[in-house]
Amino acid sequence: MNDKTILVETFGGSPIIRIIDFFIDNPMFDYSKEELIKCLGISKITFYKYFAILENNGIVDITRKVGKAKMYKLNEKNEVTKKIKELVWALGVKAAEKVSKREMKPIAIRHSTS
Repeated sequence: MNDKTILVETFGGSPIIRIIDFFIDNPMFDYSKEELIKCLGISKITFYKYFAILENNGIVDITRKVGKAKMYKLNEKNEVTKKIKELVWALGVKAAEKVSKREMKPIAIRHSTS
């Protein structure tokens, strides 16, 4: 069974794609960096390197603080984030069209000769 999302399947499993993909797949909740590292299964060094890029570009944003931990979500107001989500939507539509075409193949109807 293929459990890759459309974003990862299309653009690969680089850490930055995996982080963005995780947020897109889990839009209802915010996460601490430690939770993200655990959920993504990547090293802290790798995570912090790529997460900093997302923070610096405003793609992820702090939603609140819980104790000393900062919680993050995708910044839905960021133009880059909007474009990424549009891209994911377009990839999903394209995939659905492919599946639909495969399932809609014409079926030969045989007539009885009786």
